[in-house]
Parts: sequence; C-alpha cells; structure tokens
Amino acid sequence: MRQLFYFVILSLCLSFCCCHSGDTEKHDLPDTIKVGTLYGPISYFIYRGDTLGYDYSLLQKLAADKGMVVKIEVAPSMKRLIEMADSGLIDLLATDIPLTTEYLNHIIPTGPETETTQVLVQRNGDTILTDVTELIGKDVYVEKGSKYHWRLNNLNEELGGGINIVALDRDTIATEELLEGVSTGLFPLTVVDSRIAQLNKTYFPNLDITLPVSFVQKGAWGVTQNMPWLADSISAWLREAEPERENEQLLKVYFEDSKTTGGSGSYKFKVNGISDYDYLFKQYAPTAANEHYDWRLLAAQGFVESNFNPKAKSWAGARGLMQLMPRTARGYKLPMSKIEDPEANVKAATQLIADLDKQLSKHVADPVERRKFVLAAYNGGIAHVLDAIRLAKKYGKDPTKWEGNVADALMMKSKRQYYTDPVVKFGYFRGNETVNYVRKVMNFYSDASKSFTAFHPDGRGGDKDYYLALERLYYKYAFEDDVLPWLISTLY
Repeated sequence: MRQLFYFVILSLCLSFCCCHSGDTEKHDLPDTIKVGTLYGPISYFIYRGDTLGYDYSLLQKLAADKGMVVKIEVAPSMKRLIEMADSGLIDLLATDIPLTTEYLNHIIPTGPETETTQVLVQRNGDTILTDVTELIGKDVYVEKGSKYHWRLNNLNEELGGGINIVALDRDTIATEELLEGVSTGLFPLTVVDSRIAQLNKTYFPNLDITLPVSFVQKGAWGVTQNMPWLADSISAWLREAEPERENEQLLKVYFEDSKTTGGSGSYKFKVNGISDYDYLFKQYAPTAANEHYDWRLLAAQGFVESNFNPKAKSWAGARGLMQLMPRTARGYKLPMSKIEDPEANVKAATQLIADLDKQLSKHVADPVERRKFVLAAYNGGIAHVLDAIRLAKKYGKDPTKWEGNVADALMMKSKRQYYTDPVVKFGYFRGNETVNYVRKVMNFYSDASKSFTAFHPDGRGGDKDYYLALERLYYKYAFEDDVLPWLISTLY
C-alpha cells in the first residue's frame, strides 16, 4: 500500500512538471514588438514635433535595451485597445490598465505598477480640508457624467447628503481647465485621479492633492493572454538596477519636475533696452518671416520661453534662450554643443519661425493675425495648430482667426471626444498651455511696444512717423553696404 502511495505521488509530480514545462520554456523576445497605447497627458502625446509621454518613454528604453523595433498604434479608446489585444493586432498594451476583473480576463499584467485614487484638489492658502466629512456644505466642480461625478454622488450618499456637486458640461471644460481654475481661484474644489493631479501639480504648484476620496485602484501595462513569457520578461527587465533607476527618473520628470521654464507676470525693462540680447533679436528678426517680424515680438518670445536665460532647459528637453528642442535644432544644423549659444539659438529660432510662417500663410492670409498662429505653432508644434484649424472649420468657427476661434479649437484637443475626432491627426494636446503662451507673449510685446520703438532698443523719442519711415528703410536696405552707414549716422 505504501509503495502504491509513493507511486501516485511521483506520478502527480511528474504530471505537474510536464504540464507547466511550456511556462518555463525560454522564449526569445521578438525583433519587432507590436504595441498599443492611448493618447493622453501621461501615456503618449506629440509636443513640439517630438513624441513624449511617460509610458512611451519607458517603452523606448525597453526596446533599446532589448534591441527591439517598436511598431506602435494608438487606439481611440480603452475598449478598442482591449479588442486589438484580443484579436492579436498588438502584443503589449503600454498604458495604465486598471487591474479589474473586466480587464484581467483579457490581459496579463506586466511592467510599471501603479496605485491610483481619486483625490480632492484644493488650493494652498485656502482652508485645507483633511477629511471627506468636511465636504458637507462645500461646492465641488466636476465634469458631468465623468467617473468623478459618479464617485462624488456615491460619497454624498454615504455622508447623508450636503455636498453641493456642480456638474459642468464636458463639452465646455476639460480636466486641465478645472485644475487651472482651482489654482487661480475660479473654482474652489474639484476631484481627479491622483496621477492626473500629480502631473498637473507640476504646472500649478499651489495645488493641494493630499485628500483621497476613493479606494485605491491598481494598474499596470498588459500583454495578451497567450504571451505570459513576454509579461515575465518585461517585469524582470524593470526589476534590473539600471531600468529601475531610469524608471524613477522618468517618474520624476513627468510627475515631480516643474513644467514652467520661462518668465511670467511683470518684467522690469532695462534702462537701455528690453534685455541683454536685444542686439540678437534686432539682427535676426528680419529673417523670421516674409512680412518683417518685429524684434520686440522676438524678445517677448525670449522672455516667455526662457526668461532670457541662455542656459534654460525644460522638462521636455528644450534648450537655450529660445527653448529649441534637440530634434528641431538638428533640423536647422545647430549642434547640441552650441544649442546654448545665444546667437546660434536665436538664429535657428528665427529660421523655424520663418518656416512656420510660410506654412501657415496657406491657411491665414493676414500677416498680423498669423503672428498668433505662428506663436502657437512655435510653442506646441504646427501639427496641433493644423488640427485646431480643421476642428475650427468643422465646428463652425473661423479657421483664419485666433481669439475665440482656433484658440478655442486648440483647447478642445485636450478632450477625448475632440482629439479622437476624424479630422484630428495628432491626438491629445494640452491646448490651454499654448493659448496662455500666446497671450503672455502678446501681452509682453504690447508692453514692450509702449516703451521701445520698433527700431530703437533704448526707446528714444522723436517723431513717430519719422522713425517708422526709417524703420521701413532699414528693413528694406540695411544689408546694402552703401545705405547702412547713412542709416546708422541718421539714427544715432
């Protein structure tokens, strides 16, 4: 009997080992990995012509380490992303997938693990709430029909009522606008996911996001059910020392580092000019557009881009006085070794402005109105401006006007129903940042124009029409040897 017992145990052990031999079998990683993701402020987006996003950046590091080529496809929704996985169109889902039964029936978790809650967003300086019971009697603004609206309704029932939930139409406001509204005092409170809150705190540091109002939701990347070995490989890679360090650095870049680089608010002009770099703005402004580009406008960009700091570096990698992305700099034959050189940086920036102006002249004939389009394209990339022009046209706005038209359409690109619209080719965009950028540059330009003439850096007086006439002569003839000495003697 004892021999029979040992025989059965041995047989079961052998059977178990044989059944799982496939799970431990070594698999080579594919030469090309098919990846699906979603547009959004965390996973994947286009900015100034570069592809960015926490998940995208981590994916690129994985592919580089493992020698894989990435073939990426952006799905319009989570539902479609799961369908793509089920049908074998993709191997890896490189975005945060909630680890619920609904999704675990389709994917195997892998890669970076997250824990997310919904949090109350408040403004530091106000009375900070520390317990959800303190929400009774308070106004909380959320997007109508969103999961935040649903959660607040449930919380209100749990508390026995008393929260004043103000549900705003999702067509008229985006999450980023709500958060900016709390930062500026327009809205008292709102609720968003903790990761979205962390990211936006890097834009609006006066936000308090410490009070959770929901349970923790875990998330991770996913692979298709028939590729457990791929899930194991990715998770093992992320546990290695160097990938772990690189992941921590990416988390810092996207969720901790300030996203503001340039100047904002008031600026005290120098006695004899706007900045120490006026001579560069004056020298290269004439090359920046077919219609002469005012040097004061170029100076305004320099202030808003870098606060006139030639060593400035943004979270996205933009460098120098005019905040050129490395990819853009290379396109204008500016080596990284010279990207912080003020003259080289301004020269390349004006070449970029000239190209943007030329492309946008096909869409906006008025050169004065086109300035704002060029500024927007310089800040966020021309792809998003062209998307906004198409959206403006589709939704009954004037595609040749900025204020209230294309500016509004650009802000629409932060809402899923618009950045997944068929006329939109480049997905999600944080439009409010670029709209604010254009406003800041034009405000600075307006102030500078009151203090300094279009030609003179020191704002000397005299007959305005006289100097305007000289200015026109300058931009027409300044580079002819026999005219330049006369102009200099006349002006000085």
